[in-house]
Amino acid sequence: MGTPAFAIPALRLLHGQNYPIVGVVSQPDRPKGRGLKEVAPPVKILAQELGLPVYQPQKVKDQSFLKILQKLNPDIIVVAAFGQILPKAIIDYPPLKCLNIHPSLLPRYRGAAPLNWTIIRGEKKTGVTIMLMDEGMDSGDILLQEETPIGITELTANYMTVLRNSARHCLSKQSSKYLTEP
Repeated sequence: MGTPAFAIPALRLLHGQNYPIVGVVSQPDRPKGRGLKEVAPPVKILAQELGLPVYQPQKVKDQSFLKILQKLNPDIIVVAAFGQILPKAIIDYPPLKCLNIHPSLLPRYRGAAPLNWTIIRGEKKTGVTIMLMDEGMDSGDILLQEETPIGITELTANYMTVLRNSARHCLSKQSSKYLTEP
């Protein structure tokens, strides 16, 4: 589950390592720009290029999506900047749980725009956290973190690229460990 460009390296990694991806869930296409033309999220575009089935529920808590999830029957759900809060029914569904890739060093800067708040507050480092999801806002057990220093003149966009690559690296380390342990 993911929507923006931040989630692309994770999807590429899982696909490239031949993990059985039963579906990709992304936010619906949204109007954008002056002409308000419908634009697909980056994750949807990549999933279609890879030939993966894409699902774009307005709300993941709706019964219609929960039925789709049951048909897909995933062993694990990997979430990276999806943009909706997952209900307990989804969090508890997969036997291997839900992993969240978060672009900050939790427990600081939970929720939306963590990188922006990290920079606004003058932090000296940022990073990526891989965690097990629970019902709270980015409050589950932390499995892995990777730090990245913040320079004085760097822009948020530059760090988002760094964090995307860091997220891919962390997921690579964690997925091989998490998916192979009994």
